[in-house]
Amino acid sequence: MEEIVEHAIQDDYPDDFAWCYGCGRLNKPGHHFRTGWMGEKTITIYSPEPEHIALPGFVYGGVIASLIDCHGTGSASLALHKKNGCEAGEGTEPPRFVTASLNVDFVKPTPHGVPLKAIGVVHEIHPKKFRVETEVFANNELCARGEVVAVIMPSTFVKKE
Repeated sequence: MEEIVEHAIQDDYPDDFAWCYGCGRLNKPGHHFRTGWMGEKTITIYSPEPEHIALPGFVYGGVIASLIDCHGTGSASLALHKKNGCEAGEGTEPPRFVTASLNVDFVKPTPHGVPLKAIGVVHEIHPKKFRVETEVFANNELCARGEVVAVIMPSTFVKKE
């Protein structure tokens, strides 16, 4: 039975902010990463496409970095949304975050052809800044770990008419 994230924070992003290549539900060719709660941790499950290879049998590192990046900003959004008394899937617009920094360590080659699980732990370091530690697993083996510092999206990111 395939695991899925039932209530992803990205499903609640308003249309104007749902275009990220990694996690934007409206970006047709994008990855469509979806992040939700798994107890007190966050989870994103993703199956890389056939073209997401570094060499036959292994996932391209850029896809893994993108997974950690979007998992981090989605996790920060989940955490602040929860702190504000809301949950994903309730119909309330969640806060949107952007990446201030991204650090990725590749632990071992990531096999292609199996779902990847990004598991995150969120730490609030400021009311508008969160640090998310993420581990990426394939076949229950740690393949990569990373850290994202996510900040609330600045108002300057709003499209000007």
